[in-house]
Amino acid sequence: MRADAVRGHLDGLLLAVLEQGPLHGYAIIAAVQQRSGGVLDLRTGTIYPALNRLERLGLLTSSWDAVGERRRRCYALTDAGRSSLASERAAWREFTTAIGSVLNPGVQPRPAT
Repeated sequence: MRADAVRGHLDGLLLAVLEQGPLHGYAIIAAVQQRSGGVLDLRTGTIYPALNRLERLGLLTSSWDAVGERRRRCYALTDAGRSSLASERAAWREFTTAIGSVLNPGVQPRPAT
């Protein structure tokens, strides 16, 4: 999949994989890759700036976790992050309905709820 296809949806992807609990950066990458069936392969240079931005916005919190002698930063959703994820999902449904209506003109879209 083209990298630019993910642009604009990265925040929602990151928030969604953190919905079930805290993860460190590489685990977030692996979760996105697994949940997308291997189609989405995010790079560390893409997700870490996004994670830091989401934390500055108050949508995530982070803490340091020690694994043996290694430390890694784990990220978790805040209440504001959960609310933002709900908004992202609603916007995604609206977007896919609109695009689907154009690409598949014989299929009638459902009214927005």
